[in-house]
Amino acid sequence: MKSLLLSLLLAALTGSGTLHAQTAADVAAPPAFVEVLATKDLLASVRKGGYVLYIRHGITDNTRPDRVPSVDLNDCATQRMLSDEGRALMSRVGKSIRAAKIPVGELQVSPMCRTKESATLAFGDRFNEKSNLNESLMYSANMTTDEKRPRLEALKKIIGAPVPAGSNRVLLAHAPNLADLIGFFVKPEGTVVVMRPTANGGHEYVASIHPTMWPALLK
Repeated sequence: MKSLLLSLLLAALTGSGTLHAQTAADVAAPPAFVEVLATKDLLASVRKGGYVLYIRHGITDNTRPDRVPSVDLNDCATQRMLSDEGRALMSRVGKSIRAAKIPVGELQVSPMCRTKESATLAFGDRFNEKSNLNESLMYSANMTTDEKRPRLEALKKIIGAPVPAGSNRVLLAHAPNLADLIGFFVKPEGTVVVMRPTANGGHEYVASIHPTMWPALLK
């Protein structure tokens, strides 16, 4: 009888422990990211300002990979560059943003050559390298976890900082950075990710504008 009671007690304890572990795992698992596509109503709201627009650079020439670990930010020959298709794409994205009458205030750009060229093609003279390059937006795919940590914290602050009404903060950078921050690997190239700063320096994802969506949004 004692043996039977002991067996039942052990089984109950083991079952409870398993249930607790599963519940903890379920709580710890982050929810899967769900992309939302922008609407005309959202575009009207972005025209009023107060948003952060995170733009992935144009399509690149994958036959010329970054020369890791000896990438030189001052030497574009050591980096993966935009393709002709990517250059044309970023010119179209810039024209679409202007046609949509989206106000651009602060503009911060990754120091990689492909992002600088994308910024020049999309925003022309609006892009000033000396005041707008930001190493916190540096391509993070080749970084270690320790190297990424301070950059992710900096990116959180950039996205979470308040944006004055009547303007939008534009960040022109890379897909892996935002994937590390919110679990969204931005694609395709040239996509505009609309983010909104929230209370206490937080932020929230609002929607995405793929390059092919502009004609319909602008009708």
